[in-house]
Amino acid sequence: MSTTSTTTYSNLTTRATARREILTAYWELSKPRIAMMGLVAVAIGYAMGYQEAWSWTHLGEVLLGIGAVAISSSALNQYLERHSDSLMERTANRPLPAGRLSTRQVLTFGIGLGVAGVLYLAVRINLLTAAFALLTLVTYTLIYTPLKRKTTLCTTIGAIPGALPPLLGWTAVRGTVDLEAIVLFGILFLWQFPHFLAIVWIYRHQYQEAGLKMLPFNRPIPKVVGYIAMGNAVALIPFSLLPRQLEMTGDGYFWAALVLGMGYLFCSIYFWHHETIERARKLLWTSLIYLPLLLTIMLWDHLQQMP
Repeated sequence: MSTTSTTTYSNLTTRATARREILTAYWELSKPRIAMMGLVAVAIGYAMGYQEAWSWTHLGEVLLGIGAVAISSSALNQYLERHSDSLMERTANRPLPAGRLSTRQVLTFGIGLGVAGVLYLAVRINLLTAAFALLTLVTYTLIYTPLKRKTTLCTTIGAIPGALPPLLGWTAVRGTVDLEAIVLFGILFLWQFPHFLAIVWIYRHQYQEAGLKMLPFNRPIPKVVGYIAMGNAVALIPFSLLPRQLEMTGDGYFWAALVLGMGYLFCSIYFWHHETIERARKLLWTSLIYLPLLLTIMLWDHLQQMP
């Protein structure tokens, strides 16, 4: 191979590698695992709201629009938190603090996807779903994210956009906010507190060093985080049983939700009794098992009830 050919091949390889690195950075910026969890919750809400066999094409359009908004939220969140991310070990390698993407690239990507997703939902689905998607985006990026540097109440605010996905799926089908949709919202809202507080406890020192006022920021009161986690786990049990009372599911879901709820509560009490990183990790893993199982059983039992 001639020197010219070698140089050309080397340049092409370098450019291809650079493109792959940029695509990888955008993939990481999108937080695909979190986006996928949200879209699964959207699909559950969609299926629970549908009274007949649904259209896979319509569901795909719903997921496309909401997925764009979800990715936009992640990108804009990382844009706003680029400085604090650089101060924490767990986030220092994200695309912005690591210098793999520029602020202009991330801001353009985030705003573009957010606008496109909301408009797509407004045109192709319905205005109510588009409005709730916009509410999710605004609450997460413009309210929750800035509040993380100001008050520990940010955790409660952040739980609102985190609980909206199944409601979005419901409104995409029904075009209304019904009691059943509010129950789905409430289940995810209450589930988030033990889950998120376990994460915060594990990384609490990094959050404090970065100046983020997440519970238990500067809170010397023992077991306060455990009490909050345990209280929400207690409230979640009766709330998770409401789908049976509203005839969204049958008895199978009722007993499964009761058993799962008791297990979640037990792990919350276990963490409350002795707040350690090890017990926080167990609570975190329990939360990650609880929610997918609960939603899967809910959907399966709901489908069994349909004529």
